[in-house]
Amino acid sequence: MDNRIGEIREQVLQAAKEMYERGLVASVWGNLSARVPGTGLIVVTPSGVDYRSLQAEDLVVIELETGRVAEGKLKPTSELPMHLAILKARPDVNGVMHTHSVYASACSAAHKEIPPIVEDLAQVVGGSVSVARYALPGTPELGANAVKALNKKGAVLLANHGVVGVGHDIMEALRVCTIVEKGAQIFAIAKMIGSPVLLSHEDVAYLRDTYKDHYGQK
Repeated sequence: MDNRIGEIREQVLQAAKEMYERGLVASVWGNLSARVPGTGLIVVTPSGVDYRSLQAEDLVVIELETGRVAEGKLKPTSELPMHLAILKARPDVNGVMHTHSVYASACSAAHKEIPPIVEDLAQVVGGSVSVARYALPGTPELGANAVKALNKKGAVLLANHGVVGVGHDIMEALRVCTIVEKGAQIFAIAKMIGSPVLLSHEDVAYLRDTYKDHYGQK
């Protein structure tokens, strides 16, 4: 097996385990994908396998352009069309995570975007977490709607469904989904206290740019 595929499989496995442990998904729902650098391949989670028992060899290798299985014995996630659509539309994205976290999913059910009310949310998303138009799971329409609402930002809500976070790798996508859920909780609490005050467009742009260009050990 190509070492690059093995490395990405391990990263996706780690992210999947952490996603489950952080309570971003329940049971077998949610899914992940990541590009294999220097190839036309991606690694995705399988359909309906419990994250607690998931192993690296359970992950499925897919041809990005065709959606065909290149390696793996299990059926890929039913949300594969959405992952393919996002990765094709966003060459800057190498990791995609789809979660069903409670507060962010509540916003998706209310068709209520999560505004940039705290700095870390503005940094990882680059604006409001918009709500994509509803489409049935596993359909090409869901992927197209997600791509349109995501645009160039770091996350999107799928109406009546959940969250998608993207990043330069799968661990950043995990970070994005975690921060979106925290932002949704803060938004809900702030609405109970009073009227949340949003960060300005200029501040959001500055926070996003500095996060992308200077945050961490760059």
